[in-house]
Order: sequence, then structure tokens, then C-alpha cells
Amino acid sequence: MIVPIFKLIRPGLAAMVAMGLGCARILAVGQEQVDYALEVAPVWAGHPVGFALLTRGTNQYVAFYDTNRQMTVAWRGIPSREWTLQKLDSRVGWDSHNYITMALDANECLHVSGNMHVNPLVYFQSTRPRDITSLQRMPSLVGDREKRTTYPRFLRGPGGELVFTYRDGQSGNGDQILDVYDARSHKWKRLLDTPLFGGLGKMNAYYSGPEVGPDQYYHICWVWRNTPDCSSNHDLSYARSRDLIHWETSAGKPVPVPITLATGEIVDPVPTRGGLLNGNTRVGFDSRGRTIISYHKHDANGFTQIYCARLEEGRWKQYQVSDWDYHWEFNGGGTTIAELTVGNVTWSEGQLTLPYGHAKKGGGVWVLDEATLKPTGKAQRANPFGRFDKDSEVTFPGLQFRSASDLGAKPTDGSYYTLRWQTLGANRDRPREGPLPPPTSLRLFKVTGANK
Repeated sequence: MIVPIFKLIRPGLAAMVAMGLGCARILAVGQEQVDYALEVAPVWAGHPVGFALLTRGTNQYVAFYDTNRQMTVAWRGIPSREWTLQKLDSRVGWDSHNYITMALDANECLHVSGNMHVNPLVYFQSTRPRDITSLQRMPSLVGDREKRTTYPRFLRGPGGELVFTYRDGQSGNGDQILDVYDARSHKWKRLLDTPLFGGLGKMNAYYSGPEVGPDQYYHICWVWRNTPDCSSNHDLSYARSRDLIHWETSAGKPVPVPITLATGEIVDPVPTRGGLLNGNTRVGFDSRGRTIISYHKHDANGFTQIYCARLEEGRWKQYQVSDWDYHWEFNGGGTTIAELTVGNVTWSEGQLTLPYGHAKKGGGVWVLDEATLKPTGKAQRANPFGRFDKDSEVTFPGLQFRSASDLGAKPTDGSYYTLRWQTLGANRDRPREGPLPPPTSLRLFKVTGANK
């Protein structure tokens, strides 16, 4: 897992999450403005760990770790500014992998999972629609391969069905499991009889996506990792599917599951210690709907660069995007402090853009030439939360702002909700000694005027 040590700004995206004021204020920046900021609760700030925000209709849910590190869910009915809080039977330690995620099923019952890094499954489900006080811990979902779980995530199948996926195993030796929920029987079963990826006891896949493309396929990319050492990532790979069950190459050739190193389609055969890092690969699309995978690796001179691989006429072509004289040597286990991050390539308002961040070179959003994928400039996007950050900042050495985007459906009116709070940086998942920061405020923002 990687945690950036800089701010990565992506325009119009709810992943820019913020901390602000407990009362309504207006702050206009460019086309965006903060409609209001609402305090949720004080939260743990000793290390970074992901929180979750989910909006559906007038119901809004926030999942976080409180000042005592206890998993907590908050609910409000929009436009009310009052939150109902429900404490759950799970407390986080020092591991920054142990984020929280959640989803609603077809019956409007809430599902919450998190606080797992090669641990038994942690899963809560409400027994009544839209009622967080009815959340109950589930001892199991299917019953097997739930003792060494990591990276929980909810997906939507092509028919809107709720899918839950996680890794069974550990870095260098793990398989990706997919379950599907039956809203009528209120039970889970395997979506796939076998794992999606199979490392054959020698490696595991770290995937990004699925992203639903203009062609309505689910697109994923991944890297293989041989050991807990993050420098052992290799072989950027790709697959696509119509239904999350049947997978194929970019040419439409069926790929049996579990997908292995030998059967998967390799986009760029980056070797171990070649500058490829899990968590820093993204799937995007250009104006013609062509798939573009953004990632980084070392160039021929040993400098770490951002690359884009685009599917062109049936083959993957690699483009070097950046031109830096900088080498990032990452290795070891635990949560890595990222010196470089890369986002999805996106076509919007007549521009092809790529968000990026670099601890030494700065960051922002590149505008790319669609033919060469070379930067032609930077998109001018201001941070609409700057004044709120300054007003709400807790003074303690090393505190940084964190964010969480809305897991709900994307709005159509250009508005979005987002979260923001402060924590210390990653510490390789080890306990910290010495003074710790006081709790910081977790706040929700509503932003209007974003790009549709």
C-alpha cells in the first residue's frame, strides 16, 4: 500500500476530500465552490487509514475510526445536519492497510467491511433498510477462504448486483476472491468458483479497476508481486470482461480463471526492481475510447518516469510521459510513503488529462497531446478547500490532510460530496513512540460547479 506525501489534485473529482468548518460558508474557486461544510466527528490522527463516504438519494453514510480507533458509522438524512452514530465491534491498530469500505444492497441495507490485513474477515450488515443501528457483525459470508483477508472492495455487476472482492493470502502468495449477494435470500455465494487471479503460491496480483469503459466492458490492470518487498513487482498486465465472470484479452481471446502470469496479457514486461509499484497503476480512456494504462517505471538511465500504455490496432504501445532526472528507490514491506503517484487518463471537455504528483518535482494535472501522450501544459485547477484547511488546521508537526471520495453514483449536476481530515504520515505500519497528535475533525463538504 502507498500513501502520498504530497497533495494530488484531480479536477472535479470527489476524491479530493476536505476538512472545513462546522457552519455553512461559501468559497468560490474557479467554477467550483464549497456550498457547505459539515462536521462529522473528531477522529484518530496517529496514522493514515482510509475512511468511506456513501451517498444514495437523501441518505448519507460515513465510516471512520473515532478518537479511540473504534470503527464507527454515521448517517444523516439530507438536508439534516445532524448525524446518528453507531459504534462497531472493531478497533484499528497501526496498520494503514486497514481502510473501511461500504455499500448498499438492493434492499437499502448497509454492508460495511474493513480493518483487515491478512486477518479474519471483518464484515457488518444492517438487518433493516437505512438503519445503521441494526448493523450486525457477520461471522462469515461463504464460509471458506475468509481467515487471511485484505483489501475489501464492493463492485456492481452488469445487472446492478452487489459484488464483494478481497485478497485471500498475503503479498507474494495470495488469490483474489469474488462473492455475489442475493438480495432475495440475503445470502452470499461465490461469483467465481475459482479466484480471479492465481499466484500459484509464488506471487499475487495487485489490481486496479474494474473501470467500465465506453465499450461497456469492465477493464482491469494489475502487477504481479513475488514477495512482501514492494520492489518485487513486475509485469504490468490487463484483462477485460462483460460480466466479471468471463475474462478475455484485448483481442477478445478468452482467459481462463484463475488468471496466472502465464495466461494473462502482459502490457509491459517490467522486471522486478524496475520501478513498477502496486497501487500506482490506473486504467483510463482517450477520446476514441482506446484503453490507456498509466503507471511508472525506471527508464534506460535509471530515472523513474510516468508512462502510458495505449492499446493501438491490437497491440500495446508504451509512451514515456515525464522527463525527470530523479530515481525513486522503493523497497521493503509495510505501507510505503509514495514519492510519486499517477491517476487515470481522462477525456473531458475536449482535453486529455492525467493527474500526477511528485514529492520533488511537484504535481498537478497534465494536459496530454492525444497523438503523442506528451504533456502540452497543465490544467489550471485551484483547490477549493484551501481556506477551510487553513481555518481548521490542527497544529502538530507532521500532520497532513487526507481525503475520501463518495462511493455513491456520480452526480449529474456537477456537485459532489467529499471528506477531509488530518493525520500523521505512514510509518511502515509500526507503532509510533513519543507524543501523538490530538484528534482532528472529520468534515464533509458539498461542492458545486464541478465539471459534469
